[in-house]
Amino acid sequence: MRGEGSLLAVVALGGGIGALARYGIAHAMPTREIPWATLITNVTGCLLIGILMVLITEVWTAHRLLRPFLGVGVLGGFTTFSTYAVEVRGLLASGNYPIAFGYLFGTVIAALAAVLVGVWGARLITGAVAGKGS
Repeated sequence: MRGEGSLLAVVALGGGIGALARYGIAHAMPTREIPWATLITNVTGCLLIGILMVLITEVWTAHRLLRPFLGVGVLGGFTTFSTYAVEVRGLLASGNYPIAFGYLFGTVIAALAAVLVGVWGARLITGAVAGKGS
């Protein structure tokens, strides 16, 4: 239980920062037919989590609060599964089936690809090797 207050504080602070960044992107890119802001946010967040996980598990010895702050907090607040689900439902309800299914499957494929690219790119740039944490 020791240090739980600081853990909760960094997750909350990071979550607020991430959510504000997502809101800023959504505000700058209002949804028209395709919800580009959510797609870009989720794919970017997945790319960044791939990079982050390599850096803090294979390259650096990170402070114990860095992963909760950046991973759970900032990137968890930045990405959004619930908005994605609501947008898919809205596209289906409006009868826009090709875009709805393209968005539904395209987001998942792009997000997974982004994590893989982030991991691969971070390892390539840093010379890190999977399973060889510092």
